This record gives sequence, structure tokens and C-alpha cells, in this order.
Amino acid sequence: MVSSLEMAKWTQEIEEEITLLIKEWLKQKGKTQKDLKASIGADSERMPILLKVFQEEYTSGGLPKLAALLCAIDQSWSVNNSQNIKKHKNQDPFGQLDLLLQEIKEDCDT
Repeated sequence: MVSSLEMAKWTQEIEEEITLLIKEWLKQKGKTQKDLKASIGADSERMPILLKVFQEEYTSGGLPKLAALLCAIDQSWSVNNSQNIKKHKNQDPFGQLDLLLQEIKEDCDT
């Protein structure tokens, strides 16, 4: 017996909806199609190629599988963004200024 998930059909309407969703999602996240390409391991960052990956996910598991993939990507981006923010906060924002002040002091002493 074949489950209804395995029989999920990719239609033009679904493709259009997913395209709009992806474009808005990328805009909201401040990400690009290149970022998405890297996250899903696609061959190209062009939308038709990205959609092909999503179509394969949808065809093999329906909307739940596609949603799970998108959620995993979103989670990954959120974790990476949080790590980048922490790394940036841990950097000494005055490090460059300290070096400049040291050079000025040295110049004044000579």
C-alpha cells in the first residue's frame, strides 16, 4: 500500500507558492539564494535549481517533509547567527583604538 505522502504531486500552483515563500523568507532572514544553495547542497543558486531540490523533498514526503527541511535550515541559520553575534560581542571593540593611542604616544615621545 502506498501512503498519501508518497503520492504527493508537485503542481504549478505549489511551485508558485513555494517560490513566494522562499523569496519572502530569504528577505526576512537577510539571506540570499546563495546561502540557501549552500544549506541544501544544490548545484546552483538559481531558483529553478533550488526548487528542484524542494520538489524532490515534497515528492518523497509531502508538505511535512518540505516543512521539516525548511525548519532545519532556519534553525541552522539562527544558531550560526547567534554564534556570530556572540563572537562579535566578545571581540574587543577598542582594540584598534588602543593600538592607535599607543602609536600616538610613541610619536609624541620621540
